Amino acid sequence: MATDTQEPTAAQLAQALVEFSLHGSFPEENVSSLQVKPDALPEAIKALADAKAKLQAEIHAINEETADDVRAWQTNAQSVQDDMIRSKALANEIIKTSEAPAVSGKDTHDAEAKAEFLVRELNYNAQVQEALRGIRTVNRTLDEVEKARDERRILDALHLLERSWKELDAIPVNKSCRAIKLLDIRAFELKSDVHEVFDHVWSTLINVDVEKHTVSISSSREDEPMSLSDAVIGLQAYKEVDRRMAQFWANINAAVLIPRMDIEKETLPSIQIQDNTLEVEGSTDKSVESLFADLEKVFTFLVQRLPPDLVETISSTLLPGVIHRVTSVWLDSAVPSSLGDMSRFQQVIALAKSFCATLRKLGFTNLGDLQEWTESAPRVWLSKCREAALDAVRAKLSKGFGDPTRVEKIEKQMVSKSEGQQIAANGAAAVEDDERGWGDAWGIEEDEAPKEAEKKPSVKPTDDGDEDVVDAWGWGDDAAGEEQLIEETRKKTQVEDEDPADAWGWGDDTNNDESTTKAKPTNSEPETRELILKETYSISSMPQSVLDLIAVIVEDGAALTHDSYANSPVAAAAAGLFSVPTLALALFRAIAPHYYAPKEGGNMFLYNDATWLSEQLANFASTWKTRQDISTRAQNMLRLDNDVKALQGFANRAYTNELSLKKMMLRDRLGGEQNLLQLDETESYVASAVSMVRSIALEWEPILARSVWQQAVGSLVDALASKIISDVMDLPSIGQEEAYNIAKHISSVEELDDMFLPSKLQGTKSKQGEIPLTSQFASSWLRLKYLSEVLQSNLRDVRYLWMEGELSLYFSAEEVLDLINASFEDNIRTREVVREIKGNPHPRGE
Repeated sequence: MATDTQEPTAAQLAQALVEFSLHGSFPEENVSSLQVKPDALPEAIKALADAKAKLQAEIHAINEETADDVRAWQTNAQSVQDDMIRSKALANEIIKTSEAPAVSGKDTHDAEAKAEFLVRELNYNAQVQEALRGIRTVNRTLDEVEKARDERRILDALHLLERSWKELDAIPVNKSCRAIKLLDIRAFELKSDVHEVFDHVWSTLINVDVEKHTVSISSSREDEPMSLSDAVIGLQAYKEVDRRMAQFWANINAAVLIPRMDIEKETLPSIQIQDNTLEVEGSTDKSVESLFADLEKVFTFLVQRLPPDLVETISSTLLPGVIHRVTSVWLDSAVPSSLGDMSRFQQVIALAKSFCATLRKLGFTNLGDLQEWTESAPRVWLSKCREAALDAVRAKLSKGFGDPTRVEKIEKQMVSKSEGQQIAANGAAAVEDDERGWGDAWGIEEDEAPKEAEKKPSVKPTDDGDEDVVDAWGWGDDAAGEEQLIEETRKKTQVEDEDPADAWGWGDDTNNDESTTKAKPTNSEPETRELILKETYSISSMPQSVLDLIAVIVEDGAALTHDSYANSPVAAAAAGLFSVPTLALALFRAIAPHYYAPKEGGNMFLYNDATWLSEQLANFASTWKTRQDISTRAQNMLRLDNDVKALQGFANRAYTNELSLKKMMLRDRLGGEQNLLQLDETESYVASAVSMVRSIALEWEPILARSVWQQAVGSLVDALASKIISDVMDLPSIGQEEAYNIAKHISSVEELDDMFLPSKLQGTKSKQGEIPLTSQFASSWLRLKYLSEVLQSNLRDVRYLWMEGELSLYFSAEEVLDLINASFEDNIRTREVVREIKGNPHPRGE
């Protein structure tokens, strides 16, 4: 151990040599005084070699990192050195030339060129010197910016940044120079750093906490050197006034205004101001007075706390949204939809005018919507009445039909004895002389509903069963003659089982029914009586609500024409109020098909509802003209004639749409465009069609009036008969067995006669031997029956039906000849019958 302490170890020796070689430092005395042994030298030499290798690696890495700069500096240094050598050589030549001037012109020219070069070099050196001074100036300015940033002197930093950019632009060096690029990058980074500090200072002066619903605005703070006015200058410097203020107003809107103005909430908070803080707390009512009071607090707070430059942005950014919400939600909800609570409406108008005046005093503009609302009270109230009326119609339709109601239609008519016989023959029921007057059924096809049905325009149904929306508003009311043959067919049928006059009570001198009167007979005029015709049908709950709505609207309009409302702010809206019923009825016509179509028998309900409503409106308008409790001006303002006509046309289109749709479905059941008699399982097609007619008739029976039901179902039966007749006439030939099958199919169709028995139509018990009245409502019905007779007859019978029977009343000679050619072989007898028919095309003299 004593020996080890006297001799240095190999590691100590190596470390001492490395420190001396690298840093020139001598080892401590306790190390340098020790004796060095040869066996320690290899390790010391190895340590020196490692240190040398490490040093070389560091030098190599530094060389790699600074290679570009070193090469650039080398190039520049070499260039400067070359310039210096050339300059020195030129100077020596100039000296020599000056000492011994040459007489040749070439030497003089060379001397001038060298002088110009020297001048350029001097100018270049001066420019370089000026650029270096500019770079140094900009760098020092940026140092000052850093200092101002650290001290949160934002305005000073911004001013210094602006000065640095001017100084940078003044440097006479191309902007692609590396030094200029570096300075520009530094300036941009400092601008970002200053902006971050500015954000922090701004958030301490103006803070909006959306979650806590508070707004704090301070003009200055002790711990911040920048005031709010200085912050505005900063916003302008960064060109962020519009963006930052838009965000500020959006935050205020979310934190304060929306919670306070959300009228749909059950409870609303009030707005309080404490020192520099605006906050939402407590609760308040939903009155307009409270709202305006709180909004005045908000805008007064903002005007008092914010610099004028920022207040100016309120009119263009925050105020429009607030005013729109005030007018469209709060003020519009305070507008009554009728004359009720009109005094409250006047108070709201006064409050709105006062709020406008307050905003103007605070220096705000852009009050257009609010100003217009206060100055347009009649228009606002009238718009609310229109909106309420249309919403009422929509709401009622959306709730559905409600419970159907049976209503009665009564018509008085003076008829002769022969007309009464015809009415009875058409299926009208006799009635008692006590409560129900002359009749409990309305069977006259010439009156009201049947007439309407005959005049129904043809409207192509849409895919969902609704009518054309344009037609719903009253366009395209062209009449169609779909049911015009009913009258002609009905006149050809008579009831022979009993005297119709007895059924209606003709000649009963003891009849004391107050609803009928017997006219005095004369020698020149037939005996007449006043006949009361009654009929019932079903309507939904919709038309009564529309009628009630219209009555309320026009009553308000009439009230506004009285002197008691002369000073009312909505007196000028009287004329416009009388136009609201037209809009409500137009909306009903436009959207009702959408709600009625899905219901079973919906279009027929729509027909009944529109018909009933048109009649009630006509009666209402007639009564209105005779009222003594309203002014003459109000009497003349109500004009419902066009609306009544539009409703009648609309009802006709609903009826026609439903009938057309059912006929199309019925035709599809019978093979569509194909010939029914050439299809397989014809019998099942016919049975399906017959079943469909019965099903539709059953569906319509509780809805339609009896006369309309007869006509509608008769139209379906007529369509069924027409399809079969057409398909038979299209057959090129008819064999005996095929004729038998066709007659069998026709026989199954003829079973529909039981729906048109007089007892069925009158709602009484059936009678034996009744003659169906089907042909009165299906013009092709007798053609179908005679077609069946022809198919089951021989040539002699066909000739008899044509020459002696009534076949010529329903078929033309050409049609009968086609049937003969298709059914019978071409022989002498056939040709003879054909000649007879051709020679006598009108055997009954028609």
